[in-house]
Amino acid sequence: MTPETEQPDPSRVSEPPEPPARQVPGVPVGPPSQDSDVDPEAHEALQMKVAMKMVGSAMVFIGFIQVFMSASTGAEISIFPMILYFSGLALWAHSSVKIPAVRYGVVAFSLFCILAFLNIGEVLFWHKYVIYWGTIAMVVYFMFQNPKKPSKPS
Repeated sequence: MTPETEQPDPSRVSEPPEPPARQVPGVPVGPPSQDSDVDPEAHEALQMKVAMKMVGSAMVFIGFIQVFMSASTGAEISIFPMILYFSGLALWAHSSVKIPAVRYGVVAFSLFCILAFLNIGEVLFWHKYVIYWGTIAMVVYFMFQNPKKPSKPS
């Protein structure tokens, strides 16, 4: 037999060739290493930020839905949806906003609004519409904001 006509030995199993991975400069390819550079405390803090984003977003959404339904039907609501909305906004801002002055400004504004609604004890007609249009403006702003592109490694 010549080498061209030899049959492969079935006892030897060869692994299929791996497709070439696209290598992006500066980005490692492959599974993450077991000994990561992130210590457990930083990893737990990152997980807590993600949980705060999720809970805050859900609270804002639930509070906004109640305000939206009240504004569209003309029904009255209690202060609970407003407290839920502003508490969620404070959680979301604390976990998402990178600039400390803006982050703590939004948290302080949210806490001020919560205390104001607790003091007033009722939700007036214009409160609902300020929340409604303010939320729409915020969503439109973030919807049309271009994401920042990562810088190229030098």
